[in-house]
Amino acid sequence: MSEPSHLDNDQPLLVAEGLAKNYGQLAACRDISFALYPGEVLAIVGESGSGKSTLLQLLSAQLAPSAGRVSYRMRDGVLRDLAELGEAERRFLFRTDWGFVHQDPAQGLRMGVSAGANVGERLMAVGWNHYGKIRDSASTWLERVEIDVGRIDDAPKTYSGGMRQRLQIARNLVTEPRLVFMDEPTGGLDVSVQARLLDLMRNLVGELGLAAIVVTHDLAVARLLSHRVMVMKGGRVIETGLTDQVLDDPREPYTQLLVSSILPP
Repeated sequence: MSEPSHLDNDQPLLVAEGLAKNYGQLAACRDISFALYPGEVLAIVGESGSGKSTLLQLLSAQLAPSAGRVSYRMRDGVLRDLAELGEAERRFLFRTDWGFVHQDPAQGLRMGVSAGANVGERLMAVGWNHYGKIRDSASTWLERVEIDVGRIDDAPKTYSGGMRQRLQIARNLVTEPRLVFMDEPTGGLDVSVQARLLDLMRNLVGELGLAAIVVTHDLAVARLLSHRVMVMKGGRVIETGLTDQVLDDPREPYTQLLVSSILPP
């Protein structure tokens, strides 16, 4: 994926400084620092147990770090330490500026209510209260993620796995967030379904100018979606750089091994 052309903002959107997470003697993440800019897509890759999912939880304020900090630039331009935000402020971020796409759509959807309600609930959380406008917006987003609008009143439990994942994406993007976290977004899907979903995500991320952090064990996902890659091993970032540069000419032996083999999930 080429460099984003819309990076006219030289102020970072999210900054990690010396991040670490320990579980007793186990260091799940160690001394991780980087900055993410508006419109940039960063892929975090590595084998199972490398620490990439723990890092995603730290960056999205779902885990408290053992050391270091994560800061986010609010819409007023102020860079705030996430640890200093109250619980209500963090929840508000997740309803407005942030999205989170889970590997299992059931974690990001209410499976027993309609597809339209799943999308509409997020709009209601940011103050929408006109039923007709909410339903119209939900219909528009179902179309954007290639779901038949005639299924708007059907519950996600009646959807296929690929449709559920596309609905989860619609639910996350309807409030026009600035940053989306994705945890193995194509995991568990058939290859043909993965390809369709990846193409959809790439188009939406580019069209909306979103920043995104994508955790994946699949280097094909990283190549298609991201501008930059961080390779993790044993809780550390061992290599980072532009996606094509890292994947076409890896410097570290571990990265070379990943590129030349199929990563386990």
